[in-house]
Amino acid sequence: MRSHLKKLQKSFYEHWRGKNPWRDDTGVEIPNFLEDQIQKIPLYEELKLVFNNNIDSVNIELRRKKPMKIFSWEGYKDTLMSSMDSLSYYAKLLNVGLMSIDPFKGEIRAYVGGIDYNFFKFDHVTQSRRQAGSTFKPFAYLAAIADSFTPCDKFVDKPVQIKYEGGQVWEPKNSDNKFSYRTKTLRRALAQSCNSITAQITDSIGWGKVIEYAYKAGIISKLDSVPSICLGSSDVSVYEMTKAYSTFLNKGKRSDPIIVTKIYNSDGEQIGDFKSFTEQVIDEETAWLMCYMLLGALQEPGGTSQALWGYDIFPKNNEIAGKTGTTSNYSDAWYMGMTRDLVTGVWVGADYRSVHFRSGSGQGSRAALPVFAKMIEAAYKDPLTELVPGPFPKPWTKIKRTYICPVTPDSTEFDYLFSDSLYIETPFDSVFVSDDTTQKEIQEIFD
Repeated sequence: MRSHLKKLQKSFYEHWRGKNPWRDDTGVEIPNFLEDQIQKIPLYEELKLVFNNNIDSVNIELRRKKPMKIFSWEGYKDTLMSSMDSLSYYAKLLNVGLMSIDPFKGEIRAYVGGIDYNFFKFDHVTQSRRQAGSTFKPFAYLAAIADSFTPCDKFVDKPVQIKYEGGQVWEPKNSDNKFSYRTKTLRRALAQSCNSITAQITDSIGWGKVIEYAYKAGIISKLDSVPSICLGSSDVSVYEMTKAYSTFLNKGKRSDPIIVTKIYNSDGEQIGDFKSFTEQVIDEETAWLMCYMLLGALQEPGGTSQALWGYDIFPKNNEIAGKTGTTSNYSDAWYMGMTRDLVTGVWVGADYRSVHFRSGSGQGSRAALPVFAKMIEAAYKDPLTELVPGPFPKPWTKIKRTYICPVTPDSTEFDYLFSDSLYIETPFDSVFVSDDTTQKEIQEIFD
């Protein structure tokens, strides 16, 4: 975290050199930003009591320079600074929240609540809730697959209009404000983080279903019942996002994360033993398909996790699944990463949503993904972590549905999708059929 955030903060300062970063949605500097924000901190109310509500005296005191120690990436610094100067300085700092858990035991393996606990007591894992952006999309695809869709189904990347409550119309755009008008499988659409296709499947199954399955997987925050929920428009925490993604790898079982497993008294006697509460919330076939879908972020052309190839994290044919997320105006950068035995959530951003990059440097793939990558890189080199690199498991349950994936110049052949099912390949189609499919049914597929 420190390695990446130190460089990212330097980049942020360069990005805003000579300008204030607090901006409205149109990019215009927010007037009186510092004056408005300082009135929300306890110090302001304390000074009002000291000066009998004389605001002029309060403002003079807030601008009086005094000795203080501040955080910096070059080390703590002693300086002369006013309270207003201090607020301005800290408002420009980027922060982070990270949690990693063992999805099978529910045990927390890594937890970073912020960039420095001595200066920042606010926990960006459990206390902070921010828009999840595209990292929320998998719950839309989860709901679709649980309904009747498959990773092989195809949609066209095109403009969409969705009507909802009160006659409102939602017209989502892709991150580059363009539409390719090309056909994509659901797997590729998720890998490339295609907003228009995510919106189409949400419109098809209903955004209520997306919310339902997000809650099933492990989200606990209030979610707004609007179609844009599929693109992560509601606020959630790193804690619940990591918990929810773990459900995919844990064969559809949701586990409550725990950080204490045993307690001993001063005599060495064990007086407490804790295990994560686990509940089966989605079927095993759907859970495995979601892992397969998320592997597409690296395996599909144009997948948003391609930056991971630049790190030394692929020994022994290691596979990594994941999803990037970036919210409007680059206010929040997310990365959700999964190895075969670890699930990690990372958020990076400023404490104030109006403080952010204005360009791709604030994207999830550039601001948050490197924290995950550097952590995994170090973890694989440390035997004490007991992490074992390698490919994701083959299907852990008998596949009951039939999946037909046409091979076109635009799609990949899913030739390893189901190890326990019959796989047939022709010059035109790849077909996956369940074990109990009859020869007659197979012939009908080819006919």
